[in-house]
Amino acid sequence: MKLDQSECKKLTRKYGIPTAKEFLAKKPEQAIEFAKKIGYPVVMKIDSEDVVHKTETKTVVTNIKNKEEVLEAFEKIIRNAKKHKPKAKIRGVIVQEHVEGYETIVGGKIDPQFGPIILFGAGGIFTEVLKDVAIRICPIEKEDAEEMVGEVRYSKILKGFRGEPPVKINEITDILLRASKIMMKEKVKEMDINPLIVSHKGAKAVDVRIIK
Repeated sequence: MKLDQSECKKLTRKYGIPTAKEFLAKKPEQAIEFAKKIGYPVVMKIDSEDVVHKTETKTVVTNIKNKEEVLEAFEKIIRNAKKHKPKAKIRGVIVQEHVEGYETIVGGKIDPQFGPIILFGAGGIFTEVLKDVAIRICPIEKEDAEEMVGEVRYSKILKGFRGEPPVKINEITDILLRASKIMMKEKVKEMDINPLIVSHKGAKAVDVRIIK
């Protein structure tokens, strides 16, 4: 069973994983109201289990700065979702706070040989391109989480690169520990927190996919 975004975020928050502030808009007028409530700029994206790759299907719009852009984005997202899959079940459009930082992934699945496993690596569009991940068998301890972050090549950027401040590594390791608990306790078959956006300010789960 694939959970919808609200259910996924509810489960991750239950285990103390911080998530980006967001609301589900069914109508353009609601989207404007939610954007104002969150504060500009915002990100808008489709909420449909039938549309997985939002970037490729052009069903996500970033850096939206005013209500005119909200209306334009809402129409564009719905139109592109229907173009991609005419019979897609669309719940609405998610209006989300704009989170700045580096994109990482925290994932988990059930391995047929080892059982629950967890991974960490470069996220967003880089997940499939770089294949830069570290994997451990659940449950993990703090030392395991720290080793996972240190193993990936992407860690050189996360620890501070060309004058940029280092991200809060301790928050990443904490989230890895919490994600490990989800894999152990919630009978989850697959989980992707992608991206988990990290910066010197902290870390927030932006998109979450969970299959039970």
